[in-house]
Amino acid sequence: MKPRVVITGTGVTSALGFTRQELFQSLLDGRSAAKSRPDWREMMPNAPQIVAATVELPEAEVKAIKRHYRRSMGPAALFAALAAKRLVAETGLTQEELSGGRVGCIASSTLGSPTETYTAALAVLNNSLFEQSACQFFKIVSHSTAFNVANMLGINGIQLSPCSACASSLQSVGLAYEQLLLGRQDLILAGGSDEATPIVLESFRLLRALGEEPSFSPEQISRPFDAKRCGLVCGEGAALLAVETLDHAQARGAMPLAEILGYATICTGAQISQSDSASIVRCMQLALDDAGISPAEVDYISAHATSTVAGDREEAAAIRTLFGDRVPVSSLKGQLGHTLGASGALETAVLLEMFSKGILLPNTNLASPAEECTGIRLLREPLQASPRIILKNCIAFGGVNATLILRKFDSN
Repeated sequence: MKPRVVITGTGVTSALGFTRQELFQSLLDGRSAAKSRPDWREMMPNAPQIVAATVELPEAEVKAIKRHYRRSMGPAALFAALAAKRLVAETGLTQEELSGGRVGCIASSTLGSPTETYTAALAVLNNSLFEQSACQFFKIVSHSTAFNVANMLGINGIQLSPCSACASSLQSVGLAYEQLLLGRQDLILAGGSDEATPIVLESFRLLRALGEEPSFSPEQISRPFDAKRCGLVCGEGAALLAVETLDHAQARGAMPLAEILGYATICTGAQISQSDSASIVRCMQLALDDAGISPAEVDYISAHATSTVAGDREEAAAIRTLFGDRVPVSSLKGQLGHTLGASGALETAVLLEMFSKGILLPNTNLASPAEECTGIRLLREPLQASPRIILKNCIAFGGVNATLILRKFDSN
């Protein structure tokens, strides 16, 4: 029998709150993180509207991180470092535990720090690279989030950083689950971070995936599954989850928030920029198989659904194939925006509160479901429920799919 793996705590940095409880309440209250960014107009002169869901960090908390650690952090790593500090405070992990070799860190972001990459590129163009900080490279590399968090906390166990764009942090959680099943660690801080910048927005704009419909207010642009969806709103933030074996959690007196039942990640092998319903079906089925459950046992699906025309269509078709119209489905991106490499872990933190509060959050801005997204049970209002099993999807460029299956913790 494989060991049971549980989640015992979270650390969150988001545009709508700095704990999972605060984030959940903001979403329940209908708040939106999306806002106009006219200050980015110089870098995006041709965009009809510039909207992003950006984070305003508490300056005192930022300065509370010693400069020795902070100097090698770009914004994405800084988001994660603040989340990590909150996680350690919530879980009560001691320095002895963190530095004992049996605690690891698996954390991801899409690009390291696009902000710091841009800074370095400007220095090259201005022939002033020699003026850059010696730590500039540490802010840019793809595993910047993982090693900065591990270094700050004195973690000396496994350190990994799967880099699969918008599936990255869910892969981090899944990889932590797999490492724990193998017995290689007792506890892993798992998740990811990302940052929204004009460079990121313009990249999505070139792919015709960025939402920029002038007739919509910033809060209305992200509208997963809606007939008038026009593209995504980029967001940013971080989330780290304390993932550990149940035996280890019980030995240290930790209270599990949920149990990880199953996980799968695959690629389509056919298309790098478009989602594919058949591969999403296969990924969800593999995760169900790993969990040892059937589709009939799933009580809620947290969809990836970014508000792009093709992406929402393909995920809806996949859900329809496996689950029909029985299971409630929603995406949090109508309010939170698409937090990219942080989205899987950040949205999973919200799912833990859905278990706790017995409320399923709806699809915001879903005025009229698109015809190609019908045939599934799309939530349009908060639903009082007692979900026992939740399935979480993430889908990424490169043809990557990831699915995590959570169960409300039961000691039996």
